[in-house]
Order: sequence, then structure tokens, then C-alpha cells
Amino acid sequence: MSRTANLRHSLVLAPLLGVTDSLVTALALWMLAVAILGAYGMGMAVLRPRLLNTLRPIGAVILAASLTTCAQLAVQVWSLELQQRLGLYLGLIALQCLVLEYNGFFQQRLAERVRQAGWVGALLIGLGLLREVIGHGTLGSHLAWLAGVSASNAGGWVLAADGGLRLAVLVPGGLLLLGLLFAARQAWTGRHRSH
Repeated sequence: MSRTANLRHSLVLAPLLGVTDSLVTALALWMLAVAILGAYGMGMAVLRPRLLNTLRPIGAVILAASLTTCAQLAVQVWSLELQQRLGLYLGLIALQCLVLEYNGFFQQRLAERVRQAGWVGALLIGLGLLREVIGHGTLGSHLAWLAGVSASNAGGWVLAADGGLRLAVLVPGGLLLLGLLFAARQAWTGRHRSH
């Protein structure tokens, strides 16, 4: 794995651990990331041939920052609670756009880009689902935020009356759970390779 691939994957780690304390925030971040990356890819496809090589990084920064800022403002208008939970992790999408531009992600085939976005989405949603069930003892709490409704006790199913394991919703617990998931995957693929 190259250095740039390590950088690209490490930039996904911060939102993965910071936002996936619930299914709703993980789903919202993934949908926003897909929308911003899609708009950025289309915008740079138009700008790339028209910009000099020396001005291309500046244009990329301006486009990524503008799209991310517009998305933050739109989420704030739609659901203030959701915007507060996503916080600065939305800003990291702009940085991710720049790293992906540098690595040639937007010059890949569309099917490959969709596949990679799907894997990131599956990881975000899966980890958000697990952390919410284990940590809060609920499933789908705050679903109303996605609909733009601000209600304190709206939606979701309570699975454990006294809550769950609090460590699971904290960032260190998310890192531990992610490590356990990777270990389980490694054990599963290692077991099937021996046959």
C-alpha cells in the first residue's frame, strides 16, 4: 500500500470514529459525502481542462471548500441538531475531495468510484448501527433529524431500557469495535483460505 493510499484511508478514519455513534449521523454523513464528492467530481471535470496546471490546486481548494460550506449551511437549515452532531466532520469532506483529486480518484471509471463509495457507506452505516445498538440500546433514534423535524424524543426503538455499554459510543470504543470487526474479517477470510 502506498503512502497516498494510507493518507486517503486515514482521512476516512476520523469521521468513521467520530460520527458513527448512531445510525442517523453515519447515514447523514455518508449521504452528504456522496453528494459533495459527486458535485466536486462534476465541477472539476468542467474546470480541469480550463485551468492551468499551476492553478488547478487553487481551483480544487476553492471548489471543495465552497461545496462543503454550502452543504454545512443546508444541513444547518434542515436540522440544526444533525448539523451540531456532524460538526467539523463535514469539513473533512473538503479535505477528502482534495486528497482524492490528487490520487486520481475522479479520473477512474464511474463503476469503480461507486463501488468504493458503497464500501465506505457500508462501513459507516454498519459501524453506526452496531455502536448505537451496543452503546445506546436503541435502534434508529433521532430518525426525525433526516426528515428535518427537530423533536427531542422522536423515532427509534428502545432495545435496552437502561441503555447500553457507554464505551461503545465514545471514540475509543469505536476504535476497539472497528478493530474487532477487522479481526473477525481477518479470521473469517483466513479460515476460508485454508480450505
